Amino acid sequence: MTPPPGLGSWTARRARATPERTALVHGARRVTYAELDDRARALAAGLAGLGVARGDRVAHLGPNHPAFVETLFATTALGAVFVPLNVRLAPDEHVFALADTEARVLVHAADVRKESLRTPSDSNATFLTLEVGGTYDELIAATTDRRDPVDVDPDHTAVLLYTSGTTGRPKAARLSHANLTWNALNVLVDVDLARDEVCLLSAPLFHAAALGMTCLPVLLKGGTLVLEEAFDVERTLDLVPAEGVTVMFGVPTMFAALARSPRFAGTDLSSVRYLLCGGAPVPPSLLETYAARGLVFLQGYGMTEAAPGVLLLDREHAREKTGTAGRPHFFSDVRLSDAGEILVRGPNVVDGYWRRTAETGAAFDDEGWFRSGDVATVDDEGFHRIVDRVKDLYISGGENVSPAEVEGVLVGHPDVVDAAVVGVPDERWGETGHAWVVLAEGATATPADVVAFLDGRLARFKHPRTVEVVDALPRNPTGKLDKVALRARRGPNPPTTTAPG
Repeated sequence: MTPPPGLGSWTARRARATPERTALVHGARRVTYAELDDRARALAAGLAGLGVARGDRVAHLGPNHPAFVETLFATTALGAVFVPLNVRLAPDEHVFALADTEARVLVHAADVRKESLRTPSDSNATFLTLEVGGTYDELIAATTDRRDPVDVDPDHTAVLLYTSGTTGRPKAARLSHANLTWNALNVLVDVDLARDEVCLLSAPLFHAAALGMTCLPVLLKGGTLVLEEAFDVERTLDLVPAEGVTVMFGVPTMFAALARSPRFAGTDLSSVRYLLCGGAPVPPSLLETYAARGLVFLQGYGMTEAAPGVLLLDREHAREKTGTAGRPHFFSDVRLSDAGEILVRGPNVVDGYWRRTAETGAAFDDEGWFRSGDVATVDDEGFHRIVDRVKDLYISGGENVSPAEVEGVLVGHPDVVDAAVVGVPDERWGETGHAWVVLAEGATATPADVVAFLDGRLARFKHPRTVEVVDALPRNPTGKLDKVALRARRGPNPPTTTAPG
């Protein structure tokens, strides 16, 4: 029996059903489903000619662009694995991911820093680079063949998506064809997207939220994606009426920035049906601001490992249940452990991490439920409220930050012998990092010196915004950092060093 179709067949099926409809808008460029399928097939043939075969990894490093979508579908059409990389990471982090996945090919934007396009000295991995606007487009133009998608096992990995962990280096979640398809079906069922949706997407596609909650469901339904390479308030307010945008997706800081614009009240937003928001709860004041314009948020809670949807707060309950994370998606199952931790199971949940046996084992309980790391309560109507974190992970401007990763880089500073980082509330970013560092005897580094050391080593959004120099860090009898004690003794006016960006 032929296995169910994988992601790589989606463009062919869409081109068969609605070839003339617009799939992508990027600046002045408009791409129909027929054109998207033709370019994806040509790229698949070109990648195969470069030696990419079933199971190989093809990475992408760049902003939202048609090349991201084309590479995703071309790669999965070959039965290969797509690896989207976060452009906000530092070059060393890109190098790590390329070596960790042993990528055969890297498709990258023209302005990517050259330090990101290198193989680490301790790795045998090699990769080819294809520059969008150059060798990437030349490969497609020069390819006369068109590659049909291969049959794939739906449980095989389609995308490796890095997620911050609590043990240092990021790990890549193994998102299968089935995981991503079932998540898209969850969205279509619970959000009720239509075939004429026009989705403005300025949140980055290298995050599971933008990819899984908007990009793939909209394309599956046959709608249009308006791809923006970065979020800009004025351009967003221009595009909504100009393109007839029906779906907007972002994090609360993006929607707050729009509401602060003097143009917000006068911009025609009548075409908008859905405001999808994730990463953090929407503040009540922001809910009211948009409600005054007749717009209501659909708020989501999820994680990369669930592709990513877990809970959804629908618009019927958005104001009544402010502060809750919602009810489970249709095909997702959620329960709370004895300690109140959210446990998730369903066809949208990954089976583990790329080459991380220990982390995979620790991520699931004995019955196969994924441990979210978040503690919640649930009311009589099934609405979940996130109340705490089991893990140290914090979210800054919609980006997950692992304190252990930041601490590991901080102690690489020649003057720093110990470091600790926690997330603290921030009015603009939701949370930012606060660091304590212990300096070597006689060292004179300032907090600003310590943060400057992180440039090029960690993405800016991971940099602590405040740093305190202390004589020692509190530890328990086993040597583990006592972060409860650290939070209690945080100084009232720690020096500001930088802001996420």
